[in-house]
Amino acid sequence: MAKRDYYDVLGLPKDASEGDIKKAYRKKAVQYHPDKNPDDKGAEDKFKEVGEAYEILSDDQKRAAYDSMGHAAFESGGGRGFHGGAVDPFDLFNQVFSGGGGGGIFEQFFGGGDRRDPSGAQRGSDLRYDMEIDFEESVLGCEKKISITKLDGCETCHGSGAAEGSSRKTCSTCGGQGQVVSQRGFFRMQQTCPHCEGQGTVLEKPCRTCQGGGRVEKKSKITLKVPEGVSTGTRLRSANNGEAGLRGGPNGDLYVILHVRPHEIFDRDEDDLLCDVPISFVTAALGGELKVPTLSGSASIKIPAGTQSGTTFRLKGRGAKNLQGYGTGDLNVKVNVEVPARLNKEQKAKLDEFAELCGDDVNPQSKSFLEKAKNFFG
Repeated sequence: MAKRDYYDVLGLPKDASEGDIKKAYRKKAVQYHPDKNPDDKGAEDKFKEVGEAYEILSDDQKRAAYDSMGHAAFESGGGRGFHGGAVDPFDLFNQVFSGGGGGGIFEQFFGGGDRRDPSGAQRGSDLRYDMEIDFEESVLGCEKKISITKLDGCETCHGSGAAEGSSRKTCSTCGGQGQVVSQRGFFRMQQTCPHCEGQGTVLEKPCRTCQGGGRVEKKSKITLKVPEGVSTGTRLRSANNGEAGLRGGPNGDLYVILHVRPHEIFDRDEDDLLCDVPISFVTAALGGELKVPTLSGSASIKIPAGTQSGTTFRLKGRGAKNLQGYGTGDLNVKVNVEVPARLNKEQKAKLDEFAELCGDDVNPQSKSFLEKAKNFFG
């Protein structure tokens, strides 16, 4: 199953501040802490997931790497999540809550906290998918088919979780309150009911297909249209293709983060494309026409006589389309004069003759440099 987006895990936007990240973690960590949810394996997994998200987003360097490459930034060499030497989620919890205005944690553990109706409809989680595309696809646009495994609505019970002909009834453990109270010494602890998981009701007869969850894990194929002009880091939203909601809630969204493979010929600078093309000494000296590649076919450039190595020619409108609609970039072709590597005896003789005929007048740059060097050395 695709790994959840860390911002979605904490319920935050991408531009969340450091304070917002810490505040969101404190709330979620208390909500899913194993001591508050005994014998609930799902809550423990969420507690670790919340800690993993906070560990990455609370660190400026790790957050920058995650924003750029997603989960792939932490998967090289086999390291993933809390494995490979990362902070233990329980140690992280203690670090965050120790000495940091602890009133909030006691208030949430002993009767406070989130009072949202747990039995109501809940929106499904957003998902993140990292996808590689070719350079040409990023400039010209394309259509891609991706396959992800996610939680979809159960077709047998239509997402209700109840077997056909059955319904929900009041939880006998908490009397429909969703909370149970226990006494530990001088402390009176209120926590989520372990039987109904805070909903206040339980299924009379759970659906056999989804075991009462209303959702099942399925592999889904999604067609994604990639617009012209995208680049590495571009985030595309595929609406309603995230996980299915609970109890009739809407689906989440799927966010696809693009990573563009490098090209053998072209580079990119914002909306402009860059290309280095070798030309012969004869073409540079005498001029002529040069055929150059573009992503939409070949084009011709007129090379003036006396063109120097490193000269750049611009092909207007042959670059990448701007995503915000501000036109199209250019293709900048830089020519590099190629010096012959192997000459036969006759060719060398002709070049010697050419050099004698040229003198210094045909090489003004060399003449200027020699004069400057002569003055420098006195």
